Amino acid sequence: MTKKKRNEEKMVVKMILKSIMGNVEKPPHKMNITRADECDLERILEIQRAAYRSEAVLYDDFTIPPLRQTLDELRAEFRDKVILKAVVDQKLLGSVRVVLSGDVCLLGRLIVDPTAQGQGIGSVLLSAGETVFPDARSIELFTGSKSVQNINFYGKRGYVRIREEVVSPKLTLVYMRKSLLQNQKQ
Repeated sequence: MTKKKRNEEKMVVKMILKSIMGNVEKPPHKMNITRADECDLERILEIQRAAYRSEAVLYDDFTIPPLRQTLDELRAEFRDKVILKAVVDQKLLGSVRVVLSGDVCLLGRLIVDPTAQGQGIGSVLLSAGETVFPDARSIELFTGSKSVQNINFYGKRGYVRIREEVVSPKLTLVYMRKSLLQNQKQ
């Protein structure tokens, strides 16, 4: 990707963030959402492991993919997906990954440093992730069935359950979707 194209994308994300900040209950001061750089990946992986530790406890499974992912695997994702980062007071505190599949934006690994949760960072990242692909007709994501807090978080933001998938005796995934058709008509 050229430097000019990357700068254009950063400007678009900044404009989107400005338009959604009014919808966030209590965003932290001096938060910037931009596309992650490769040099951010180690910190993103560190946050991911810290954020998913509570999920591992909930499911009594410390072999879940977010805890096992390597830096090389994350670098491969970096080449194929848009990875956004949330920086607050010059500290990277959260991230989300999105990719377009047909006319569906697949959103995943929405993470916030556990020490910074409850400050609106996740809400802003989710909103920014939803706007990366303006031609997407819907957004899809998944979370674990025992992750009631996550299910409620997404439900309050317009996501509805579309299916469940049993992965193992300990884990069932809940897939959720949000239609963007009403946003495109405005």
